[in-house]
Amino acid sequence: MKESGNRKKRLTSALAVCLGAAAAVSGCGDASEGAKKDMKMLITISEMDTFRQTLADAAQKAAQQQGITLEVVDAQGVVENQVDQIQKAAKEGYDAVLCGAIDVDTAVELKASAGEMPIVFVNSCPKEKNLEKGSYMYVGSDDFTAGEFQAQYVLDRLASKNEINVMLLKGPVAHSATAGRTKGVKKTFEASGKTINYVFEDNADWSADKAAKMFEIFLQTGRQADCVICNNDSMALGVVEACKKAGIAPGSILILGVDATADGCEAIENGEMAFTVYQPGKGQGEAAVKAAAALAAGASTKELEGVSEDGKYVWVPFEKVDSSNVGQYKQ
Repeated sequence: MKESGNRKKRLTSALAVCLGAAAAVSGCGDASEGAKKDMKMLITISEMDTFRQTLADAAQKAAQQQGITLEVVDAQGVVENQVDQIQKAAKEGYDAVLCGAIDVDTAVELKASAGEMPIVFVNSCPKEKNLEKGSYMYVGSDDFTAGEFQAQYVLDRLASKNEINVMLLKGPVAHSATAGRTKGVKKTFEASGKTINYVFEDNADWSADKAAKMFEIFLQTGRQADCVICNNDSMALGVVEACKKAGIAPGSILILGVDATADGCEAIENGEMAFTVYQPGKGQGEAAVKAAAALAAGASTKELEGVSEDGKYVWVPFEKVDSSNVGQYKQ
């Protein structure tokens, strides 16, 4: 990306004053060394929930440790709010933006709103064409892997069955995690060679209430499901509550989520949920701040842990959680 004179001056200044702040910032020259003590950043969250709060809190703590001022704002699910928040930060001279995009298809508009500021996208991944080494990165976990872990757990638990009935509850249509996790589930089942019947599939939009209502509707069809795979824990917990309401023992059907939230882990301990996938919100928040500091200072990102070869992504691994190890993930 071609830089203006002001941008070059700012980057030169940032590099000149690059000092060791906390353990991750020890000098000048690589991605862990990009912060300066008076750096200001904004993190705009698409719509605050338990996981995103964890991510934002971790980002704020990491920023504080590096001498960075990080403002946290909630766009409340309104694209116009997010655009205004980023424009305001650009106007006020912020150094970088961390952005949980409400709709990944608005990435071009969000980039335009940021002007010269680099953006680190979090939680929802734009299309690759909207990312650019040195300017626009994505920090997150590979959502395909989460879906893969879910499907493989079902295949292992139901290894004796040649035909499996699956209820699939997905996140919002516009969210990248919905597509990635769903694709991971379906591709893994497809490769198994078993007959997979998707007896119910719909978007419950991360909502426990919507998921509960959809499960109630499914029960009215008279069909049977061997498992309910949900793109997040909130929807899985909604299904757990709907089972209880209907007099169905939740443990009698495999209910799976993603995020390993405190409530999700408790449900696994209680035998109500079977499986979840730990999405390291803390790790994502910390990595996003490190990436943003490097981009703002014009430093290399190649030393960041989990960075892709093309410099567009930083991957923070997912982890499997079931009854055998859930104690490690309780918050």
